[in-house]
Amino acid sequence: MHDTIWFEIQGIPTVSVASSGFGEAAIAQRRALGMNGARFVLVPHPIQDATDDEMRVKAADAFEQIISALTEI
Repeated sequence: MHDTIWFEIQGIPTVSVASSGFGEAAIAQRRALGMNGARFVLVPHPIQDATDDEMRVKAADAFEQIISALTEI
């Protein structure tokens, strides 16, 4: 979330992508950093042991959510 907020402050639309196991942490961090509107998309947990092919599927599945988050007003 730190990077997302830094880019947003610079005027660059940004979306963090994180494992679903870290959704609560993302909410807490954006609140603590003073940007409750910072956007993020969660992909299925875990990702640590995912193969490259599994990560490609997770990325493809999240693509529309990421684009939507970037373009919402």
